[in-house]
Amino acid sequence: MPGSEKTEKTAKAPKKKPVGRPRRLDPDVMVATARRIVEEEGVAALSMRRVAKELGSTPMALYHYVQDKDELLMLTLSGTAAAFPRPELPEDPRERLVAVAVHMHDLIGKIPWVLDILALGELTDRNALWMVEEIIDCALACGLSPARSVRAYRTIWSYVYGDLVFRRAAARRAEQPSRREFFPEMITEKDTAELPRLTEVKEHWREYAADYETAAELDAIVEGLISRGARG
Repeated sequence: MPGSEKTEKTAKAPKKKPVGRPRRLDPDVMVATARRIVEEEGVAALSMRRVAKELGSTPMALYHYVQDKDELLMLTLSGTAAAFPRPELPEDPRERLVAVAVHMHDLIGKIPWVLDILALGELTDRNALWMVEEIIDCALACGLSPARSVRAYRTIWSYVYGDLVFRRAAARRAEQPSRREFFPEMITEKDTAELPRLTEVKEHWREYAADYETAAELDAIVEGLISRGARG
């Protein structure tokens, strides 16, 4: 019968899977996954698609929790500074300024992957802002104007960031030796006429560079900043 034939075809038709909501993500797991990728492979390896794949989800599901990759990176930074205890700081504003700068250098040196995120610009860990506050406050207490205090912080941060990047690069070269001659080995006697000073100190360069104390250099920077501010 026609009716029974239709019923038979309907019975054989495959059932459609019900469309449901995507599996709910755990924000903490999402951030932990992003942090692991950055720690192990660097910022360039991080993407919304990569995190989603690691979690067995879709990139669109991640956008329910973060607006974009920058916000995800901000979350990976969150809490990193709070994991380290604040040091005992001296009362004298100049000494305090140096102590905070040294602590900043030491802290980031323990979590070098943070450098890659900070290199992107305005991304930072809110828990680390107390160090910026201290530096500005100490600079003001040392007689610097608000404008010079901000510039003093930028100078200190530039030194801290640059020194840590240099140290990381040196460590990487030490772990992966190359036949290529890097500085200062690339300098030869042929460079004497053009680079007389570098040729003169080349043999002792690494010896001099090894005798390098971050605290002493930061102290010298702070001394210069305060002296210039006083003259101004």
